[in-house]
Amino acid sequence: MRGERIREGVAGFAAETPTLPPATDTNSYALGSREVILVEPATPYEAEQQAWLAWARAIEANGATIVALFATHHHPDHVGGAAFFLEALGVPLWAHEATAARLRTPVARKLADGETIDLDGPSPQRWKVLHTPGHAPGHLCLFERTLGVAVVGDMVASVGTILIEPSEGDMTEYLAQLSRLEALGAKVALPAHGAPIEDPGRLFRAYRAHRYMREERVMMSLGAGGTLDDLLPRAYADVGPDVYPIARMSLEAHLVKLVRDGRVRRVDDRYVAA
Repeated sequence: MRGERIREGVAGFAAETPTLPPATDTNSYALGSREVILVEPATPYEAEQQAWLAWARAIEANGATIVALFATHHHPDHVGGAAFFLEALGVPLWAHEATAARLRTPVARKLADGETIDLDGPSPQRWKVLHTPGHAPGHLCLFERTLGVAVVGDMVASVGTILIEPSEGDMTEYLAQLSRLEALGAKVALPAHGAPIEDPGRLFRAYRAHRYMREERVMMSLGAGGTLDDLLPRAYADVGPDVYPIARMSLEAHLVKLVRDGRVRRVDDRYVAA
């Protein structure tokens, strides 16, 4: 997806980034028909940055004005090129304040849940800002109701899956925000990794169902209790050991939720059914 038109006033550009496999790229999006924001200044790689910049320059050459870069959240595969692109294009960076607190690159506009981004042009766009924590504390999505388009960052993907890392993720919040996104009734969702998602409500439901399935497997794995490393091969018996490092983080995120829900107790480094 390099300069691909997705909808009127919406185009995408995939660039290689240091993301989690099986994904290899992060998608950026150009939103707007004259005033344009570029979502995800992602790639840290020089050759990819030059290709990305050429894409941005072509947008300007076609008569549009790039008003800002927009970051869904602070992970390196989403903001790895932010400093380079800000200097090259001379535009500000917009993000949530929790993202701003985690970046060295200055954030000029700190967006909050419920704000709107109005983009003037032949086909004006109004993007509603949605604060969707769970994967990252400052994660933002965007929704344009007239187009029926949702920009969803790392809430879901059409390639690979989404990691809820326990030091900054929150499984309870993540599940709640998936429900919120489903309720939008979007016609298409634009993820950071993989192709545009038609009928995204079905995928949001599938993601929630998968997490709840895993939660029940975690409960079944408890037996007489155990540490994270004891529980991992039981709760993730359906994946290979090569996946265990990532699965271990997901397991811990599930256990944090289950402790909060009162279904599990933590005793030192062991987890037992409540």
